[in-house]
Amino acid sequence: MGDTDNDLRRTPLYDLHVARGARMVPFAGWEMPVQYEGVMAEHNATRDGAGLFEVSHMGQVILRGEGVAEAFEALVPQDIVGLAEGRQRYAFFTNDAGGIEDDLMVANRGDHLYVVVNAACVEADVARMRAALEPKGIHVKHVTTRALIALQGPGAEAVLADLNEDVAAMRFLDVGTHALAGAECWVSRSGYTGEDGYEISVPEAAAELLVTTLLGKPGVSLVGLGARDSLRLEAGLCLYGQDIDSTTSPVEAGLSWAIQKARRTGGAREGGFPGADRILTELDKGASRHRVGLMPEGRAPMRTGVALFDAETGGAQVGEVTSGSFGPTVGGPVAMGYVTDAAARKGTRLWGEVRGKRMAVTVSDLPFVPAGFKR
Repeated sequence: MGDTDNDLRRTPLYDLHVARGARMVPFAGWEMPVQYEGVMAEHNATRDGAGLFEVSHMGQVILRGEGVAEAFEALVPQDIVGLAEGRQRYAFFTNDAGGIEDDLMVANRGDHLYVVVNAACVEADVARMRAALEPKGIHVKHVTTRALIALQGPGAEAVLADLNEDVAAMRFLDVGTHALAGAECWVSRSGYTGEDGYEISVPEAAAELLVTTLLGKPGVSLVGLGARDSLRLEAGLCLYGQDIDSTTSPVEAGLSWAIQKARRTGGAREGGFPGADRILTELDKGASRHRVGLMPEGRAPMRTGVALFDAETGGAQVGEVTSGSFGPTVGGPVAMGYVTDAAARKGTRLWGEVRGKRMAVTVSDLPFVPAGFKR
């Protein structure tokens, strides 16, 4: 990985993206492919077959040392001590005010934890882990010599099993080491599209061969950031810095499901993480606002920042859109955002103010498209 003249970093597969006709854009300090054939085509290719994404801009971290699970639990509201070997879990770093500093994936690899964090938060996250864990004797290694790709969609299993049949037996959130195209890969059955699929950490030197091998299989298409965003929005998944941030609590964000019983009030290891007072109180008594699905009426999308009101004229602002676009699978505009407790009931009609004009939108359940995970 190197730097460009404008200080944007390049992933191990940058040259492949350019050669395949990608339109490259700045994203979290990196030059990343936003699309190849077009967002709609790439979105549908993932829903119908297998979409191949590069996500090497995300941070990969190995935590190793005695008591690593207990030590890591002090940073997150999740049950890490109870996470079985060969399994991974969605988690988030919280701050003292109960806000989310980043969301991440953490896997129990037996003798270490493997953590994947968001690109824009890598430096802060690594610094946070080093400050908290190294005094406890935990070694924190930021892995910079491996690429990270995701193969997503209903066709992903057959494609990857053609390289190693063992991956077909993996369940959602299983993780293990498997040989793929001659390389030792760290494979998890996970992803951020709502579809079945895998995320694969591969040594940089072997990344291009693995990707070209996968692209040689029927039904596999390269997919950029544009379709990645529309896929995760239809799946009701949060984008850090947009749908969740350091001021948003997990309960407000609808992420209470990711906080296991052991860390809740009355649990075996209740609290003990940053912001526990607020988060546990909201878990017990509820939050004052909630992340909800939103279905705009008509064909015009409601984008990030659109204010939501409880009346077509006048009235009070009751929320704001955090993500919104056209949903190719839904066949119309979809959005999500935060609204007051009183406005959060499914079927509530609100109005979003777009360029000075208020347009009707209905509160809906999430996700918009059912998940296709292999349980």
